[in-house]
Amino acid sequence: MVSNRLPIILIALAVLLVILYSSIFVVNAREQAIVVRFGQIQSVKSDPGIYFKLPFGFMDADRVQFVERRALRLDLDNIRVQVQDGQTFDVDAFVIYNIADVRRFRETVSGDRDAAEARLRAQLDSSLRRVYGLRDYNAALSEERVAMMLEIRDDLRIDAENLGLHIDDVRIRRTDLSPEVAPNTYNAMRSERLAEAERIRAAGNEEGQRRRAVADRQVVEITADAQRDSEILRGQGDADRNRIFAEAFGKDPAFFEFYRSMSAYSSALSSPDTTLVLSPTSQFFRYFENASGNQPAAPGQTGGLVPPAAQPAPAAPAAN
Repeated sequence: MVSNRLPIILIALAVLLVILYSSIFVVNAREQAIVVRFGQIQSVKSDPGIYFKLPFGFMDADRVQFVERRALRLDLDNIRVQVQDGQTFDVDAFVIYNIADVRRFRETVSGDRDAAEARLRAQLDSSLRRVYGLRDYNAALSEERVAMMLEIRDDLRIDAENLGLHIDDVRIRRTDLSPEVAPNTYNAMRSERLAEAERIRAAGNEEGQRRRAVADRQVVEITADAQRDSEILRGQGDADRNRIFAEAFGKDPAFFEFYRSMSAYSSALSSPDTTLVLSPTSQFFRYFENASGNQPAAPGQTGGLVPPAAQPAPAAPAAN
């Protein structure tokens, strides 16, 4: 009996396993699940885990539709927009969004992400054209782009909420001049930069001349002051030198005469090529006769020796 029931038991277990397998579904952390029963939303499963539904989806009893839980990106490339002054730009932009209201997302676009992005792309195109059309050429390429992106984002959020979407951010990746107007625009920019360069160069030359004139005047003033101070110092030095010589001469006239004679000998006889033609009795050689520098008295003169103070100091003879 047991052996006859074994196949039946195995078949029953297999059927139970199939029913159990078709009755469960798994939701991971990157997605959400919509349980649809007879075409109506039965429940939304947003938390990760294992859930149950009616098996097999018989007669559209229960069907599970998975939608993304992560942030999604929609790119829009090469959109031709026109600004107030008639210039045209080629713009690339993208949108970061997520599915915030799963029920509304299912009700409006049947949970079809492609359909939702098609409507979002059309709205982004329209918003880009409107925002750029309200601004001039310079604003489109300036720091005002941040305000422009925020304005586009706020525009998209209104329609995105009707789709069950939330717009996290809108970014303009590229804003380039269109090929038709780029050459003329670049030429105009080049002319403006050249004119600005000439203006700056002229201002620089003017400032350079002014500074050179100031520097030249300061050089003349500093040189004159330096020459005046040097003359004053030189005069003071000469006065001090004369005073010191006078004081030294007054203290010991004999030594002073001897020192001057030795200096004259050193200057006159320092070169081996010097030739002197002098009388042996010349005043120049009086210290060669004796160390005191006294010379014998001339004939008819009373006294023995002539003191050095009464005679002029020997001068260095001219060299031949």
